[in-house]
Amino acid sequence: MSRNQRDIQERRFAREIRSALDASADAVPADIAERLAAARRMALAAKKAEAPATVPQFALPGSHGAIFDDDDSTPLHRAGAWLRRLALLWTLVALIAGVTGIYQWQQQKRVEELADVDAAMLLDDLPPTAYADQGFHVFLKHDRDQ
Repeated sequence: MSRNQRDIQERRFAREIRSALDASADAVPADIAERLAAARRMALAAKKAEAPATVPQFALPGSHGAIFDDDDSTPLHRAGAWLRRLALLWTLVALIAGVTGIYQWQQQKRVEELADVDAAMLLDDLPPTAYADQGFHVFLKHDRDQ
């Protein structure tokens, strides 16, 4: 069974459970419903007090804080945050420049290879139409094999 089919079955099962719970929630007596609501509020309050929600942050190697953490408003902290962002920007610029350079180098290499093939064809004694003939390619391959 594929992952997509499992996801669909799990969603369908969750929908059926939700429907069953919603239907049975109306049948719960009022005093029990009130106690369940109070217990839920207490559990949520305990969970919030236990562990505050944290948001994942990006950090640079060697840095002591997150890149986008601007909670401290001291001038030194703001300058540090600005420098970290600038370092990230320069890293991205260097990456883009490197990828662009590699692409240009590969394109230049391909152009030079095509120019070598063209020069060899023009300097050869055979006319260019001979290279288009399939029989000539078979002849060349047979000649190289011997």
